[in-house]
Amino acid sequence: MTSKREQNRREREARFLAAALKVFAAKGYSGTTMDMVAAEAGLTKPTLYQYFASKEALFAAMMEGKRDEMLRPFAQPVELVQDLWAFAWDYAGQVMRPDLLSLARLIIGEVQRFPEIGRTYQASGPDRVLSGIIAYLETLRAAGRLSFDDSELAAEDLWGLLLSAPRTRALYRPDAQPTLEELHRYIRNGLRVYLLAYSTDPPGDLARLASQSIPAANTREA
Repeated sequence: MTSKREQNRREREARFLAAALKVFAAKGYSGTTMDMVAAEAGLTKPTLYQYFASKEALFAAMMEGKRDEMLRPFAQPVELVQDLWAFAWDYAGQVMRPDLLSLARLIIGEVQRFPEIGRTYQASGPDRVLSGIIAYLETLRAAGRLSFDDSELAAEDLWGLLLSAPRTRALYRPDAQPTLEELHRYIRNGLRVYLLAYSTDPPGDLARLASQSIPAANTREA
């Protein structure tokens, strides 16, 4: 049973992380200060520093939380197609969020003058997600369910096939957010192409893919 003290600690940490995303998405990395985050969270800066030693540590923790949400299906795998389908929708639910798209735009705008910002963003977010995908795919290769020579390329292909086109459009055209039906079209087609390329049982996996429906959580968010 979680103690009251531990519960309060978790609640404060969650408030800080939610506030950090809001401020980083509005101000960018260079424009965000620990004072701003503490004020947005409704807590004090000394309390913020008890949880996160620096702005870099706070940013990394925020990005790692999003990574864990995306990789949830791979942490508790069920079956290849179900896992990939669940990952695709969790991934879409994160990277297509307006606040995370806004953050990505601001990071892109800052990296020319502050290359370390791009490195921090890449190391805290995309690189960690890629490592999680690679670990999962290598497990499936060992089980004989997937076939590939280069696990990094196989992982890059997965998320590239899923949402590269609609996310790129949404990054540069905030008014071009895809509908649920459009996301479904991209996700299903991307996984179909992926399974044709890497599955050791394409007919069976494509049949399982055809039976998948949009997760209820995503339907509610639409």
